[in-house]
Formats: sequence, C-alpha cells, structure tokens
Amino acid sequence: MKTSIATVSVPGTLQDKLKAIAGAGFDGVEIFEQDFITDAGSPRDVGAMIRDHGLEITLFQPFRDFEGLPGALRTKAFDRARRKFDVMAELGTNLVLFCASCHPEALGGIDRAAADFAELGEIAAQRGIRVGYEALAWGRHVNDHRDAWEIVRRADHPNIGLIVDSFHTLARGIDPESLRRIPGDRIFFMQLADAPRIDMDLLYWSRHFRNMPGEGDLDVTAFTRAVMATGYTGPVSLEIFNDQFRGGMPGNVARDGYRSLIALMDDVRRAEPDCAKDLASFPARTAVGGMSFIEFASQGADAEALATLLQSLGFTKVGHHVSKRLTLWQQGDIRILINSETTDLAASIYNLHGTCIYDIGLAVGSAGNTVKRARALGAEPFAQPLSPSQTDIPAIRGLGGSVLHFMDETDSAADVWTSEFTATQQPAPGVGLTRVDHIAQTMTYDEMLSWSLFYTSLFDMNKAPMFDVTDPDGLVRSQALSTPDGTFRITLNGAESHRTFAGAFLADSFGAPVQHVALATDDIFATAVALGEVGFESLPLPENYYADLAARFDIDPAVLADMRRLNILYDQDDNGAFFQLYSKPFAGGMFIEILERRAGYDSYGAPNAAFRIAAQKRLRRNNAMPRAG
Repeated sequence: MKTSIATVSVPGTLQDKLKAIAGAGFDGVEIFEQDFITDAGSPRDVGAMIRDHGLEITLFQPFRDFEGLPGALRTKAFDRARRKFDVMAELGTNLVLFCASCHPEALGGIDRAAADFAELGEIAAQRGIRVGYEALAWGRHVNDHRDAWEIVRRADHPNIGLIVDSFHTLARGIDPESLRRIPGDRIFFMQLADAPRIDMDLLYWSRHFRNMPGEGDLDVTAFTRAVMATGYTGPVSLEIFNDQFRGGMPGNVARDGYRSLIALMDDVRRAEPDCAKDLASFPARTAVGGMSFIEFASQGADAEALATLLQSLGFTKVGHHVSKRLTLWQQGDIRILINSETTDLAASIYNLHGTCIYDIGLAVGSAGNTVKRARALGAEPFAQPLSPSQTDIPAIRGLGGSVLHFMDETDSAADVWTSEFTATQQPAPGVGLTRVDHIAQTMTYDEMLSWSLFYTSLFDMNKAPMFDVTDPDGLVRSQALSTPDGTFRITLNGAESHRTFAGAFLADSFGAPVQHVALATDDIFATAVALGEVGFESLPLPENYYADLAARFDIDPAVLADMRRLNILYDQDDNGAFFQLYSKPFAGGMFIEILERRAGYDSYGAPNAAFRIAAQKRLRRNNAMPRAG
C-alpha cells in the first residue's frame, strides 16, 4: 500500500511541504496546482526535487471545468488539457484529477460528459496519461460518485477512470456501500478526509473544516472499506483543507496525517482481512486499565509545598527510591511520585515548567505491544540512562515533552514498587480517595485535534463531543476521551487566550502538560469532612451558586446545606448524579479535583466549569499583570 498526501494539506512553501511529508514517512504526494505554480522551479526542476525527497508524484490536480462545455469553451478546455499533459510529462507523473464542472455554462447530461471524456481518453492515451474523474459535493451537474462512475463507464476508455473522495460522498450522506459495485481497476485514485458535522454550505465546509481521518465525525472507515473491497490497489491519499492546519507547523501536520492514515488502514485490515493485505501488521489498539502512577517534577521548597499538599489530601509517604531522589505517596489505588532529581529528565522539566506532572504510568495488557503500535503510528519512544536498581519500563513521549510509561503484569513491572523503593510506612486509611478518575491536559487550541488523534489511534478510547467552557476572559474548547469502561479518562482543553485561566497556566508554566488531576471517592461528603480534619483548604464558592442549585434541582435542603458548607458542586443528567470539589490553585495554576459519580453519570460537570473558573481566578493575581521574573 502506497501512502500519499496532497501538498495543499500541509502548510509552508513547497520545499517545506516536501521535507515534512518525506520526514513523516509518506511514499508520495499529490501535487496541487497552486503549489506547483507558485514555486520558482521549472516543471522538470519540481519533479526532480520531489524525487530527491524520496517521493513519487501520485497525482497532479486539479483540472477544473472540463466536461459539458459548449462551442469555443469546449475547444479551449481541450486545449488546456493538452497543455497540462505537457506539464505532467515534465513533472514525471501520469495521473491527473479532473473534478466535476462548476462552470455556469456547463451543460448537463451523462452521455454528453461521457463523450467528452471518451475523446479526452484518446488524447491522453497518446501521451501515456491517465485521467481520473471526481464528483464534487457541490458540482453543478455531477455531485454523486455514482453519476461520476456512470460517466466513466459510458466513456469506456482504459485511460479514463474514477477518483473517489470520502468527503464528497459522506458530506452528502451517500451510502459508501454503493462503492463496492464499482470494479477496483476502474478506480484510479482514492482521497480521504474527515470533518466535523456542521450544517453549512458544502463548498465552505470542505475548504475550511476538513481534517484527518479519526479527527472528525464522518465514517471514513466505512468509506475506505468499501473502496478497498472492490480490489482497489492504488495509493491511499489524504486531501485536507483546514484553516487551523494552515497556521500549523508542516512537520506536525504531516506526522498527524501519516498517523491517521496508518491507523485507518489498520482498522480497515482488521474489519476486512482481505483488504490492505500488504499493510505491515502491528498490535491492535491498547486497552488501558487505569493509571498506575502520576509523577511530579519538583525541587526544594516547591517539593516541600507539594508534599504538604499531598498530606492535606490524606496521602501517606510510603517509600523512597533506593538510588534516586524520588518519593512515593499512596492512598487507595493512587500512587503519586515526587521526583527531585537534579540531572535527569525530571530536572530539565522542572527547570522549564516548574512543579508539574511530567510522567504518567498506564496499566496495559502488554507494554511491549503498546510501544510497537505507538512506533508504527509515528510516536517518539523515550529512554534515559537507568541506575543499576531501576527497571526498564517501556515509554513514549507525550504532550509538552512529557512521558507515558506502560506497566503490564510482567514480573519486573509488577515488582517495581517493592524492588525499587524502600518502605517508610504502610499506607494510612486516608480520606477515602480510591483512584484517579481523569487528568486534564491543557494545550493551545491548535494542538487539540493532534492530541485527540494521538490518544484515540493508540488506545481504545471514545471521543465525547467538543464543547465550549466559558471563562470570564474568553472561551476554552474542551473534549473528553474515555475508554469504554471508564477506567482511563482524559480531558483535552484548548486555550486561545492567555487571559483565560487555562491560557494563563499554559503561558506561566511554559506549556506544562497537565493542569489538573481528578481523584475519585465513593462518598464525597465523608471525604470532604475528613479533608477538613487534615488541613485541606477547598476552593470557596459563592452563596449565589447554591441558591441557583436550589432553583434548578430538587435537592434535599439538608444535603444542600452540607454542600454549601463543604464547597461541593453538583450536576446531574438522566443517568445519575455528580458531586465535585476543588483544591485552591497551586504551582502556577494547577489544581486537584475530588469527585463522586453516582449511578450512570458519565460526564465531567461541564455546567460547573464557569463557576469553578471564576472562583479560581478570584484567588489569583490580576490576569492582566505579567508574572514576576
């Protein structure tokens, strides 16, 4: 299987695009005409530059407004085609995309269009050129791949074939199963793009909101399965138009594209084993059984303050590492590490971000298989020199230079807490915290699609719809990802302004990856009382919040009084109820959430976010003032 991407999908100059595309691992490129025209090199120079990057030109595109034109316009269209065929010969490619006409004077009629392509096929054959015809979702007369195929079928020329694009089919709600009836050798090329479901003009939607497969709401997998089931053996290519990507870094966009394509084809291969036989096999998505540990980088007085916070949360320091400045704190199934090393990654992270969470351990069935899949999808492996007493636990890089370690049930991984740590005392009963419910990662809005794709392509996770969190100084976009059983949850929060609480954290910490950790309890009222007894200070909420709760929900007055006294927030849906409370901000804007889910409540208390943010900002410095150096 050859992988390809259209140059229009990646930002930068043509040289920037080609470097990024080759570096990501693609086999070839679709040369978008505008990218070619704006380059200073001749067609022969451009073709050589592409091949010097180890790439082939899989497609030249697009040729617009060809079929169905009358009189002099038809003559001119054929003349333009001959000129483009000459350019293709110099570029060194033999396949061109002709998209359905949108010309205001184009005439309809399948036979008329077929006759035009039959004549064009003779011209193309003389030059060794193949022409692929594509329906456009907004085409004047042809906006359905079934009509485009009928035109190709009636043209009945070996040099005229069909090009199919997932967006043009799925955006119009056309059943992709109809593609299975088309002979695979008559499909010359397949283009793929996803998109969020938005009710808007099809052309505008396509030109501004396409994204990588797996990043949107279209069933690109079903489309690809249908095409591959025909026996199609050509390139699998991405064609993405996205304003967000246009402002991104070429390398990042290209790597996301390659990751999405490989993950998609792996899904296709698993669903229909006879398809994509030549795709290198690698392990399936990993099922995550929860978080094995969370590790902070912190030093000196900051580390002491963090330890005091953990004590006020009911954690016990149960051990210290035999060879590193690393302490282990525990409560229930929650393990938190404080790393105060001065020479390893933790030291570098602390020097850059200050106190922050930089390492997360995930419980998986096979750590080795998880890393194999991650590497196949382009993730960066992580390793650093180990002391003689340390266990080599597989890991990859995560957001903001952080690390994800994978813990399975092999002897070395299972014994790490006893083999590497000297016990200081047994875990105390604590305050009732049992496990990590979720972590929240803060990033720029432009990074959200990339990291959503990272997690959902590597792990068996579902995406919740993206929504807006209202901050007094702007909006923050948020999306929750969760394993099917809820054992591993993560929320991604995209900040667009440094004035928001999330944006200020991102700016002040120079991109620290985790802003808050949510810890679960089975009885939040008992936990809140116990927290008060060990010195925990919860985030204070105004009386107005509880007056509003009384108006919106039928809450027992005694329970509401306890919520008010303990600063507990509340939400409910058709499935169950949700209680939460927060710590005051620490370490530049981090915070701890404590929550209880009742019955089938599966969300995150989104209606409370605005009230929580306002309360947090009241405790912080004026958000218009720069941080002191």
